[in-house]
Amino acid sequence: MKFVKADWDAEMHGFDLDPSGYLAELQKMRDELPAGAWAFASDAEHYSMRSSRCVKDLELAAISVPTDKRGVLTIEFSANQWKHDSGLVIRYSGVSHFSIDYDQSIDWMQADTVLLDEILPRQDGCLHEIALTDASITVHCRDLEAIWGDA
Repeated sequence: MKFVKADWDAEMHGFDLDPSGYLAELQKMRDELPAGAWAFASDAEHYSMRSSRCVKDLELAAISVPTDKRGVLTIEFSANQWKHDSGLVIRYSGVSHFSIDYDQSIDWMQADTVLLDEILPRQDGCLHEIALTDASITVHCRDLEAIWGDA
């Protein structure tokens, strides 16, 4: 990610998370981000770590990849029982790239959970990068729709 910090800190035996660099730049991207991406990224609770609508600690539950170019890529996240009231579904339209890269270095967790994410503008849409505890997801799309609630 370009601005968000989500790195393993061996001395701390945990993740060093800091969205402040991204939040400092986000307002400058207002006119460049698609409407759905802007609404999700600029939500006041998105990076508020104690909020039930913060992406941190959501658990990766399912990925549904479209079989044709008109389809919608859907990623579902389950609520963390100690933090969230509901899960999150993100629907991506106009997907031109999707990848999930596994690190396989943290084998003591049952599920991959969200550390933080970042949405940046790109030609004809946006780039959404999601850092998980043991993987990262990258999506290039025209726009996205984030829906809080159980899938």
